[in-house]
Amino acid sequence: MAASIESLLEEISGAEDPTEELQSLKTALLSIPLSALTDSVRGQRLDVIFSLLHSNQREQVQLCVDILERILMALSPEYLAQNYRVELQGGLTHPNESVKILALTQAIQSLSKLSHSKPGLDKLFQSDLLTVMKEVMATSDIVRYRIYELVVEISSVSPISLGYCANSSLISQLLSELTGDDVLIRATATEMVTTLAHSQHGRQYLAQQGIMDKISNMIRGAETDPFSSLYLPGLVKFFGNLAIMDSPQQVCETYPAFQNKVFEMALDPDPVMIGVALDTLGLLGSNVEGKQVLQKTGENFKAVLLRMSQLASSGATELRVRSLDAISQLLTLQPEQQTEDLLALTESWFHLLSNQPMDMIRTISTQPFPELHCGALGIFTAIATQPWGQKLMINNPGFMEFILDRSTGQTKEAKDAKYELVGSLVCSSTAAEILGSQHYLRLKTYLREGPYYVSAVASVSTEGAD
Repeated sequence: MAASIESLLEEISGAEDPTEELQSLKTALLSIPLSALTDSVRGQRLDVIFSLLHSNQREQVQLCVDILERILMALSPEYLAQNYRVELQGGLTHPNESVKILALTQAIQSLSKLSHSKPGLDKLFQSDLLTVMKEVMATSDIVRYRIYELVVEISSVSPISLGYCANSSLISQLLSELTGDDVLIRATATEMVTTLAHSQHGRQYLAQQGIMDKISNMIRGAETDPFSSLYLPGLVKFFGNLAIMDSPQQVCETYPAFQNKVFEMALDPDPVMIGVALDTLGLLGSNVEGKQVLQKTGENFKAVLLRMSQLASSGATELRVRSLDAISQLLTLQPEQQTEDLLALTESWFHLLSNQPMDMIRTISTQPFPELHCGALGIFTAIATQPWGQKLMINNPGFMEFILDRSTGQTKEAKDAKYELVGSLVCSSTAAEILGSQHYLRLKTYLREGPYYVSAVASVSTEGAD
């Protein structure tokens, strides 16, 4: 196959109009599995392909981009840097955006690898590649944000790499986009800043630059901005991630606009806003401190919890699933977290869902949508480790039979969800006493048999004449 690629490259080199030969090469490259392509293209001279990037025929340029994309996937960044650094760097200033993005993608892969070591960082920032990138940023939004993605990726590696990027002014340029006039750019910048905040040194840097206060003010100002729906979800996600990585109490107390906005969005008619609020509430309620923060809001959270219950019962399918997932996170307590106060908290929240919450969740679980079935089982799994939940289960007529019935939920996901529920009950130290030995032994048998067990069915043989 290497020989055929070599011959195709020779044909392209000798053709006056190589469009047909380029198409043949593209087809040949796509027919080779990526795992086998490396040996076929390593050592081949690609100069003719790089030179045709400067053709005045748009079709040929695009074919060359497609060919190089495939080849570059099979070659290591080190090999490319050693053999085609000049060509790829020249692509960053190419007038064709497809060529520019191709070169930029390769640069991102190479620079990302360099950024994981101190010598690599020194080499990276001593080169002129970042300077070239800064010069081409204004070419288009796509190019600009691919460069920002690279900068965030490098900055997230370590405090040293963040310091290098901060000194290059690229980070400050990204942060300035948060308050730019273009709301779509603002939304994209918010996502990138959220990624930077995933690292502790990233969060410290953002705090030093006053970004948390800036984003909090943006949430407040969103009320008077008719286009805020385009970027507000990103602002809320930023603080939601910040809260779970640092401290829900500290974040909610320091930036009350965030918590107030989450509650407001949960009651909003806009499904996009509702979805982000549900995900954020689930995130906040996934740890003990977050649960306590939500409980302190009193009636405000009760109204939100009721809304979540309504959405779980009768909203659009996607919102129903997200509501069920959020409720499950809110109700979950690990065995070591089950203090008297926290058990009373989760029990009170469960009873706020409905006058008959067990029946409500069971009804949802019987509806012909696998994701709803699994979401409902997730709530039962959340309360299965808690004594009050086990008491509700044993006192709910037919509930234990419902759990042990393997005929309900035939998808793999449903079987796994049911198995997780059974496992949570069996592993609970209070289940045997509360559920009774007969039910507990049946649950242990279910667990031992596994999620996909099918009981043997007696076969009936019939005799008949030949």
